[in-house]
Amino acid sequence: MTPILIAGVAVADIVMQVAELPRRAEKYRAQAATVTVGGCAANAAIAVARQGGRAMLAARLGDDLIGRLIHDALRDEGVDLSLCDMRPGARSSFSSILVDARGERQIVNFRGQDLAPTLDLSAAPRPAAVLADNRWPALTRAAIAAARAWGVPAIVDAEAPFEAEAVQGASHLAFSMQGLRAYAPDLSPERALERAQAEFGAVAIVTDGERGVWFAEGGRVAHLPAFAVPVVDTLGAGDVWHGALALRLAEGADLSAAIRHANAVAALKCRAFGGAQSCPTRTETEHFLKENASCS
Repeated sequence: MTPILIAGVAVADIVMQVAELPRRAEKYRAQAATVTVGGCAANAAIAVARQGGRAMLAARLGDDLIGRLIHDALRDEGVDLSLCDMRPGARSSFSSILVDARGERQIVNFRGQDLAPTLDLSAAPRPAAVLADNRWPALTRAAIAAARAWGVPAIVDAEAPFEAEAVQGASHLAFSMQGLRAYAPDLSPERALERAQAEFGAVAIVTDGERGVWFAEGGRVAHLPAFAVPVVDTLGAGDVWHGALALRLAEGADLSAAIRHANAVAALKCRAFGGAQSCPTRTETEHFLKENASCS
């Protein structure tokens, strides 16, 4: 199995499906609900594991009820948790999430309390690629430095708020559209990608949901459309996309092929309720790709 080190945020998600997102201070009844693992890095780790890679997660947890729930759920997914810090007396992060009939979501997150300030990655076995989210800048910097020392790709899930200093040295910057606008609010997506490529010396990518993915590589900006699927729940789609991208790049796929594969993983995830619980397996993804030669 191809080893991927994923560094960043792990939380618990309390997810409820509602007809529409609330606008008033009243009581509402959910049509479905689940408690699951969430957070950028944890969701990406699940995607790596389900897509056939070896997921090594570096994240911080509290040794509390929420932390044990996250730990046990990820362990059951086959994620290697030996690089995680599970701190006594700390409070783990968790989110309350509402998902409406269109699959859109509303998130309220508690970031946690008294968690580890950063993690030591020096004892980690050499992976084939490193994926870091930018929600925890100290660990983002450490993950990029480790990737450069190992001579492997350093891929950053770049979301708003965007700190340019924290992503220096990354080989790939994979923005959300919100993250790209935070980086270059006055530029079109194409020009913003060109600027990011020039400024950071990295492959620059932006995901934009059903509108697909744009990427700047080798002096050009190209676009790959998203797969058209019935959308039930978008929660975690971007996270599993990043995990699938990192794995395929580490396996030696070219950028277009890696993005297309990640697009398929994200699309399949969106067809069912439950966040990353709906992430497909490698077999399911490859079957879907064979059945969908084009992305629309």
